[in-house]
Amino acid sequence: MTLHCQSKDDDLGEQTVADGGKFGWDFDVNVWGTTLYYCDMGWANLQDYHFDAYSFARDSVHCDAQCLWLVSEEGMYGLNGQTGFWEYIHQWPS
Repeated sequence: MTLHCQSKDDDLGEQTVADGGKFGWDFDVNVWGTTLYYCDMGWANLQDYHFDAYSFARDSVHCDAQCLWLVSEEGMYGLNGQTGFWEYIHQWPS
């Protein structure tokens, strides 16, 4: 899987993540509560899929100290830091 993540201020570059592999980064949320990191991903038959990896409005409560994503054949799951359960977040386009 190829992954290219960035914010308005930080470009993390293109990464290649092997099956079962991990990729992560640390950042601080800005004082305005507008922090946004987004990624473009290519994987198997899915190319150029765009998603928000961190959006303060959506993730400030769910992520707790870190945001974890799981990529699977049916879509993406995000770990809810409050409940400890994986939640289905993104469905791949048909």
